[in-house]
Amino acid sequence: MPSAEIESPAPELMLAFYRRLYPFKSVFKWLNHEHTPSRLFTHREISFTLQNDVYLRYNSFTTADEFKKQTCTLNPTRFEIGPVYTARPRDKKTVRPGAFTPVQRELVFDIDMTDYDGIRTCCSGTDICKRCWGFIGAAVRVLDTAVRQQFGYKHLLWVYSGRRGIHLWVSDREAMALTDDQRRSLVNFLTVVQGGKEMHKKVNVRPIIKGRPADLPPSIQQAVDQLVGPFGDLILLDQDCFRREEGWKELLQLIPDSQIAENLEKSWRQLDNRSSDDKWSDFKDQIRASYKTQARTPMKHAMEDIILQYTYPRIDAEVSKHRNHLLKAPFCVHPKTGRICVPVDPEKIDEFDPELVPTVGQLLRELDAATSESAGEEHSDWEKTSLKPYVDILEKHALDLLAEVRKDRLANDMTW
Repeated sequence: MPSAEIESPAPELMLAFYRRLYPFKSVFKWLNHEHTPSRLFTHREISFTLQNDVYLRYNSFTTADEFKKQTCTLNPTRFEIGPVYTARPRDKKTVRPGAFTPVQRELVFDIDMTDYDGIRTCCSGTDICKRCWGFIGAAVRVLDTAVRQQFGYKHLLWVYSGRRGIHLWVSDREAMALTDDQRRSLVNFLTVVQGGKEMHKKVNVRPIIKGRPADLPPSIQQAVDQLVGPFGDLILLDQDCFRREEGWKELLQLIPDSQIAENLEKSWRQLDNRSSDDKWSDFKDQIRASYKTQARTPMKHAMEDIILQYTYPRIDAEVSKHRNHLLKAPFCVHPKTGRICVPVDPEKIDEFDPELVPTVGQLLRELDAATSESAGEEHSDWEKTSLKPYVDILEKHALDLLAEVRKDRLANDMTW
C-alpha cells in the first residue's frame, strides 16, 4: 500500500516552480477564451493560500504577466479559481454589495477516492495506487460520456487533484452561464449513488410503475452498459470485494429475494475461500434455479443496481451546485504530496498512474539538468521537463475554446 505523503515542497522550491515552470500563459488562455484580456479573466476571482495558511480571496488580474508577478510575490502553497463577477474582484470593497455577484463559471465536478473507502480493498484514507485508480477511471468514462452526450457539452478538461481524486471543468459557453438552480438540477440528474454508511442500498433511481420498480432511465442504463466490464475486472477480480465476510454480507443486503440471500449466506459460510467472481456466479446460479426466464426481471434490476452502487461515479454534489465555489487550479502543487495537479486525457484514463505524476522537486531537477547555469528564465521552461505532455493537453483545450470564439464571431459578423 503506497503512502500519499511523498514530498511536501519547501517555499524556495515553490517559488522556483512558479518562476520557471508554471504555465501562466496557458492557464490565461484557458480561462480567458481569447488571446487578449476579456472579462472572463479580468473579472475572475483567484484566491491564494499562503505558506502560513493565510487565505487571500478576491484577487484579480489583467494579464498573464500580472498574474505571474503577484503569484511569485506571494509564493502561495496553492491557489484556487472562482467565478467571473459583475465587477473586478479586487475592487470588491468599492462596489456596493448588490452590484458584486457571480455571473459565469465553469461547470465543475469533483470525484474523490475517499468516497470509495467502503469498497476498495487495496488502500484507504489518503492512500491511492494504480489499482484503486480503476474506480476513478470507471467514473471518468461514465461522466465524460454523460456530460457530452446528454448535455451536448464538448469543452471538457479533466485534472488530477494531486492526491486522491480528479476534477472536471466544463468550459462551454452554455455551461459557463448556468445559474445555481440549473447546476443543482444538472448534478441531481447525474447523481445515482446516495446515502451514508448506515444505508445499505444507495441506488434508488428506478421509476415506480404500478407499484413496481421499472427499467432504468435510458441515460442510467447506458452507464450500466459501460460499467458491466469494469465491475467484473475491478470489483470481482482486482479488488475482490466479496471474498471477505464483511464484503459478501454487504452484497447480501442488496439482494431483494430473502431466500436467495439465505441460501448464499449458508453456502459461503461453508466455503469461505470462494472468490468474488465465484460468489457472483453463485448469485446468478441461484437466480436461474429460483426463477423462470420471464420472471427474472426483478433480480436483473437488482444486479444492475449492484453494479451501479459499486462502480458509478460518486460525485461531490456540493462542489458542482454553486457558481461561487472555489476549486484548485490546474498545475498547482499538492501541499501534502508535492505532485502537480496535471490534466488527464480521458481517452487514456486507464493508462494514467497517480504514482508517476511528477513532483515539483523532480521537475526542477529535470530543468536544472536540461539548462545551463547561465540560461535565463523562460515562460515555456516546462517544455524541457516531463510536465510538457500535460501542458500540451491544456494548450489543446484552450486552443479549441479560442477557435470556438472565432467561429461564433464570424457567424455573428454581418458586415460585408
